[in-house]
Amino acid sequence: QDVGLVRALEPGMLVLADAGVSSYELWKAAAQTGAALVWRVRTDLELPVLSVLPDGSYLSEVGDPQQKRHNREHERKRRASGVAVDYIQVRVIDYEIPNRDGREEFIRLVTTILKPAEASAAELAAVYHERWEEESVFDEIETHIRGGSDVVLRSKHAETVRQEIWALLLVHYAIRHFMTEAAEQADIDT
Repeated sequence: QDVGLVRALEPGMLVLADAGVSSYELWKAAAQTGAALVWRVRTDLELPVLSVLPDGSYLSEVGDPQQKRHNREHERKRRASGVAVDYIQVRVIDYEIPNRDGREEFIRLVTTILKPAEASAAELAAVYHERWEEESVFDEIETHIRGGSDVVLRSKHAETVRQEIWALLLVHYAIRHFMTEAAEQADIDT
């Protein structure tokens, strides 16, 4: 968990994250910064439906897995009686998209934006989808230009690391520029 990254978050930011980085502790720390969070989570994560919202999303709660009780109903009774229970309220957005093979892929997002009037489920799903365009850039640089995730930067000093990163970005830009020119000449959508 990157505490330094969490310290950089502030109100007014929208923070998107993939399922590989989500955890209760990181979510709790990031949410406390006041930044709006939209994170993908595992589809098998147990998220009880507390209230269905007009846009099809629903309110739920996430508990600390380290303090998880055996009986959720017992915890609800304790909460109703005024005993403090450490749950975080979240809004859940479930949707499906066709993947590259033409099959449907189930996506589950959780967000700190609890009111659909502030951002609808469709808007948040679209924003999360846009994140994948950025991911594809990183994948191209890491896997195809640099030679794979096992290859590390050759540079050993801060200045030459910056130069190497700029070189990778420029190569990526040049390749994309040539691809765009070729697609325009062939009248193909990029």
